[in-house]
Amino acid sequence: MKSLIEFLAALFRKAPEPIKAEPVITNDATLPSIPTRQRVNPKAIGGVAGAAVIAAATVLIAQWEGLRLVAYDDGGGVWTICYGHTKGVKQGDVATKQQCLDWLQEDIAEHSAGMRQCATVPYKENEEIAHLSLVFNIGVSAYCGSSALRKHNAGEPDAGCDLMKLWIKDNGKTIPGLVSRRNAESIICKKGTQ
Repeated sequence: MKSLIEFLAALFRKAPEPIKAEPVITNDATLPSIPTRQRVNPKAIGGVAGAAVIAAATVLIAQWEGLRLVAYDDGGGVWTICYGHTKGVKQGDVATKQQCLDWLQEDIAEHSAGMRQCATVPYKENEEIAHLSLVFNIGVSAYCGSSALRKHNAGEPDAGCDLMKLWIKDNGKTIPGLVSRRNAESIICKKGTQ
């Protein structure tokens, strides 16, 4: 428990940097810029999740991603470091724990903002925590085209929570860790609705 408290304290010591709207960064790649009038959804809830959601999602994401201070191939050909950080990572990169905490904070804020640009129905806290963990793992682009988001936006949040469980493959292969993660996210997502 002490390490969790130290982790959260370290995470919030640094003031967050403003989020840039362009380009949208996902765990997979930088998406091409799209003219503003096509990209903006006037019904999107927009913004970034609140502090409580960010804090809870940070703990959840850090638990599933794990901390690795040396870059590694994630098994799908993506060089990754720290808590699932992929932006600009290459083989041989090394990071400090503080760099990892800083990147995690930045990555979660970017994914939260991207996720909220696709959502047209506000999330309950537990739903947003679970959806943010999913987005962090699959990327904003994949999430924005997902059936989980479509059901959420259609006012069927429980169905959206169930559909998170479809995201269990990497390069066509079912990954047991992703099955466990999606089950946990689905349970958190539906908390208080059963």
